[in-house]
Amino acid sequence: MRQILLILFMVLFAACSDGDLQIETIDFDEVAVQFCDSEATTDTQIFFKINGDEALILELQSGLLKNEAPDGVISSAVPGKSQITYRIFSDDVTKSYFCSDIPPSSPLVIQEITATDGAVLITTVQSATDSTAYEHTIELSGISLVNDQGERITDLSINEFGTITTSE
Repeated sequence: MRQILLILFMVLFAACSDGDLQIETIDFDEVAVQFCDSEATTDTQIFFKINGDEALILELQSGLLKNEAPDGVISSAVPGKSQITYRIFSDDVTKSYFCSDIPPSSPLVIQEITATDGAVLITTVQSATDSTAYEHTIELSGISLVNDQGERITDLSINEFGTITTSE
């Protein structure tokens, strides 16, 4: 009886090994969207969110932001027209890392993953308090990040990227 229990225990123990599987969580929901200029314009194309030693970078296709409220949602394909990049750094990163003409030598980029699928959706409305301002709500849909080992990052909590305000 002990031998059967020992064999059963060994089989269960071996079956529970998860090998090298690593599940990562990316959560930027509570992080404000940033950009390099003092205020966003319709020409601004690079937006980013920083969460300690991680960053989520959005590069919009040119001409996507406009100071007009179109009917419906504007869509931009990822990676074809717009780009989403997720980076892990060796230490906490700041806005100056992205906004310097020459990026600083530290922190170092440990891992960079570029989205292989998805879309950027932008809804633009005229501001209720300022008739010359437009609010652009940016959402990410179906974003697929796959690391160098071919593993998909499974818990991707970045559906709402943020709201940008531009003025005429």
